[in-house]
Amino acid sequence: MSAWRRLPGKARSAAGLLTSTRVTERLWDPRAPSTCSQSLSTSGSSRNDYLKDLQAQLAGMRKKAADVLPSSSWTSLEINTGLPPKRVDIVIVGGGVVGWSIAYWLKKKEKVRGGVQVIVVERDPTYSQASTVLSAGGIRQQFSLPENIHLSLASADFMRNINEHLGVLNEEPVDLQFNHSGYLFLANEKVAHIMEENYNTQRLAGAKVSLLSPTQLKERFPWIDTDGVALASYGLENEGWFDPWTLLNAFKRKAISLGVTQFCGEVTGFKSITNVLTTVDDEKVGIKRIKSVKVQMPNSLQYQPVDCAIVVNAAGAFSGKLAEMLGIGLGPKDSFSGIPVPVEPRKRYVYVVHCPDGPGLDTPFLIDYSGVYFRREGLGGTYITGVSPEEGEEPDTSDLEVDHQFFQDKVWPKLASRVPAFEKLKVSSAWAGFYDYNTFDQNGIIGVHPLINNMYFATGFSGHGLQHSPAVGRAVAELILDGSFQTLDLNNFGFKRILEQEPMLERNIV
Repeated sequence: MSAWRRLPGKARSAAGLLTSTRVTERLWDPRAPSTCSQSLSTSGSSRNDYLKDLQAQLAGMRKKAADVLPSSSWTSLEINTGLPPKRVDIVIVGGGVVGWSIAYWLKKKEKVRGGVQVIVVERDPTYSQASTVLSAGGIRQQFSLPENIHLSLASADFMRNINEHLGVLNEEPVDLQFNHSGYLFLANEKVAHIMEENYNTQRLAGAKVSLLSPTQLKERFPWIDTDGVALASYGLENEGWFDPWTLLNAFKRKAISLGVTQFCGEVTGFKSITNVLTTVDDEKVGIKRIKSVKVQMPNSLQYQPVDCAIVVNAAGAFSGKLAEMLGIGLGPKDSFSGIPVPVEPRKRYVYVVHCPDGPGLDTPFLIDYSGVYFRREGLGGTYITGVSPEEGEEPDTSDLEVDHQFFQDKVWPKLASRVPAFEKLKVSSAWAGFYDYNTFDQNGIIGVHPLINNMYFATGFSGHGLQHSPAVGRAVAELILDGSFQTLDLNNFGFKRILEQEPMLERNIV
């Protein structure tokens, strides 16, 4: 019996929306000029007018005083007048690079100017916790799955011609500060055969990659200690790193110029309807359709219900929590509604180090088989480095504090072992960011959820969402506007594999 036929029961419906009262009164300010300070007149009529005016002022003051009592509706929170519209076509939840790429491609593909009304809702306008701007900014074709390789190739082509896509009239051209130094993967004897298999897949997909023996590796990069290295894989083109902030702002600027509107706020709920369908096995299946999105305004009790036809979940590390608001993952364990969206935040540390005698301008983005990576950052002996923690040692995600002892214990020893010059490095700064980590198979989830027929997902990229954002944005726009993928077949990244518990494992995760 198919997985669909095993689905029992009716999906639970979303809770109704709350209501709030908009406050328009202004609190009396004792520092403001008042008629009480005017000079007294000796004339009777003037004195009577003044007394009437004073009584009116005192009555107003009493009313204002009553308004601040606990029983009143007065609030000190700011009233935000930048409310989203009451109705739009598409709401994109998440203003990271993936969300803005989708917004851009939706407007780029619309048949009539203004034909699709799109808004982007982002809860963190400073991007202080955004995965996009806290990443290492790399792009590579060296993946194990053809889908990821094709996403990288398409995205690299987009970035190479970025001003043809994201240039805005009378604005400065986009400069991603792209460094074409390539990626260099190192493999020991245990995993060398996997590197060879990946190499064949990459070449077949059109990636320009070469394999290097330890001798060839040492000749090309004499600063590497090749001890333990059995094979290396080096990207010859379309690989390197760039400025994530510039790419995000380029997508955002272009999308806004095409008519997309951005709003600062947090999606805190949905209003939906449920249609109950009966399978051939006479089982009931609840299929939800979102009718409106509740957008809570920042520093305010205000919210705006936004009626919409489609919602795009591009909320990154928090996309699983967003899906829970619609009951996904909260149903019976033996049902589809009991299967959560397997995306959660994972904290990663990035350390900036200085080493005047370190590798030079030809330094690639090196990935050691131990998991430690590093790349050059600008000029003058500065590098960024890090490593993903072991599965059982994942750091707390309640904050973005950096664990400096982690560098001393887990990063530096392996880094200095591979590049002896790094024995003399000094840490100059560090930051932490979130991966939108797919705990199921570390691959992106792209497509509509089968139990919510108008919520499209673009999440779970586990560290390579930034580099794939141009191609992913186009793919999601094709799904929404054309009904299917048109340029790259990404059906394998849909929810079917998750519901049927058939992971598509990517073996080249950094």
